[in-house]
Order: sequence, then structure tokens, then C-alpha cells
Amino acid sequence: MPVISSPNQIKTEILSYLPIHMQKLLNSLKPDDYHNLEEIRLRCGQPLVVRIGERELAVGPGRLTATLHEGYRVEREDICRVIASISDNSLYAFEEDIRRGFITIPGGHRVGLAGQVVLKEHHIELIKNFGSLCFRVAREVKGCAGPVMPILFGNPQQVLHNTLIVSPPRCGKTTLLRDIARCISAGSHCPGMNVVVVDERSEIAGCHQGVPQLDVGPRTDILDGCPKDVGMMMAIRSLSPQVIITDEIGRQGDADAVMECVHAGVNIISSAHAGNLDELRQRPILRKLMSDGVFKLVIILSRRQGPGHIDQVIRWDAQ
Repeated sequence: MPVISSPNQIKTEILSYLPIHMQKLLNSLKPDDYHNLEEIRLRCGQPLVVRIGERELAVGPGRLTATLHEGYRVEREDICRVIASISDNSLYAFEEDIRRGFITIPGGHRVGLAGQVVLKEHHIELIKNFGSLCFRVAREVKGCAGPVMPILFGNPQQVLHNTLIVSPPRCGKTTLLRDIARCISAGSHCPGMNVVVVDERSEIAGCHQGVPQLDVGPRTDILDGCPKDVGMMMAIRSLSPQVIITDEIGRQGDADAVMECVHAGVNIISSAHAGNLDELRQRPILRKLMSDGVFKLVIILSRRQGPGHIDQVIRWDAQ
């Protein structure tokens, strides 16, 4: 399956936001390292660290090392420069993104923010005095949904199953959801359908200024940065979706909105954090959705043979 993230793309879309001396340090990455790069982490006073597949490595002059203390130490000025760069020198324009804890940059990559959190009436008012940043590389793995598409439509009537994709973090849930959206929208395994992606954390479509940076298909509308429960109801009222795709349901409001979608005849494909079926059953809200028969199909992922490995497919109506 082709991974869309060439070294030149990463250098242009991510490394260009870093100070020149950091860019030079990261030139020690080989082409294969760029293809498997997942994160770049800057923590004030700590080593510059990259995650490449399962490896976590510090970046030193001319080399990568597993000995973290040998890496370049990030200075506060480095973080200030990156913050200015990703915000176009206007933090005010990105206040809402900062409240959510990240800024999405062109290419759909996300920069997570950590620092001093200021609360107002139990809501985050702003984050200031940034102490660390995490660049998360957005990847398209076009074709990764190929093995599951016949399962999603696995019935004589070719009716789409309401589906829940389950895994721990970093196992490919969001990447799989993105490619499912693309396939359903493009009609690659069925007649093309209208899809709405409710992308609360800007991860599925990777929108930058409202425009998806990642391919989610020609018949897909995106509600970017919108809470899942609000977005699902908005979609039903105004966008005439046949399918709604959203990531990581788990709150009661999410469950209520999912039920409204089902009652409105709209298919749901979503994901949830859990390591296995037993952990899924221990989450009361998800357990109730399953017992009510909302999701007919559960797909459990792991990293056993790399991200996106399908561990188990459960047809819930057979339980």
C-alpha cells in the first residue's frame, strides 16, 4: 500500500517550520526514515526526539541515537520561533486552535501544544508559555481500506453496515477511517455515496483553513473542529448525508447523536479506544450502543504486524 509522504514533502510541509539549525540536524534522516516518520517532539531543555515507526530516537549532529541525552537540547527560543512560524506571527488568529491544543498546518499535519493552561469557568481560555510541541505527521495510506470494504458491504443487498473500529492508540484507526471515507465517497466498492466527516480534532481530513489536505473523496463534506455530537446533528439537518464518519466516540452526547443518526436512516462508521473486545465492553456508553444493536460490525486493529493490522472482525448481530 503506497504511503503518501515523500522526504521532499516532509521537508517542505514540516521541517520548513523549524529553525535552520534544527533542519540541518534532521538532514541525518534517511529516505526510509522519512517514510516511517510519525512524530517530531520539541521539549524545552530536553533532547530533540523523533519517532520513526517503533523507534524513539534523539537527533544529534549528523546522526540519530537511541541514547536520548546525546541529542540536541531544545531551547526556549527554538520553541518561540516555531510557534511564531506555525501561527504566521499572529497567535491571536489561532486562538481557537490553541484552545483545542493544536494547530493544523498545510499538508494536514498537526502540531500539538503544551504549556501553561489558563482556565475560565472550567473551560480552557488559552495556553501560553509553551513548553513543548509535537509535530504529528499526517499520512495517507491509500488502499488500506481495501480489505475491509467487502466486509462493510458484506451482505446480499450490499447495504453498508454501521461499523465501529476499535484499537489502542497508534494502530491506524484514523488512517483507516480516512480511506474508508475516500472509498465510499468515490464509489470504488459501491455506488458513490454522500459522506460527512465530523472531524472534531482535524485528524481525518487534516483541514487547513477549512480545506481538506488529505483525500477523503469527491462526495465528502467536512465539519472541521466541530464537536462530534453537534456535528452529527448539523449534518443530518443540512447536508443530507448517507454516511457519517467520525473518530473516537465515547461521551454520552456522542452516543445520543449516533442514535439520532441511526433513527434518521444515516449509516455511521466510527472508532473507539480499546485494546480488545473485553475492554470495549467495560466502557458503559459503548457497551450500551452495542447492546442496542447500533453497530453491526466491529473491527479490532493492532500493531502486531505494523499499524492497521486487522486482528479481529466481529459481526455483532451474530453475538
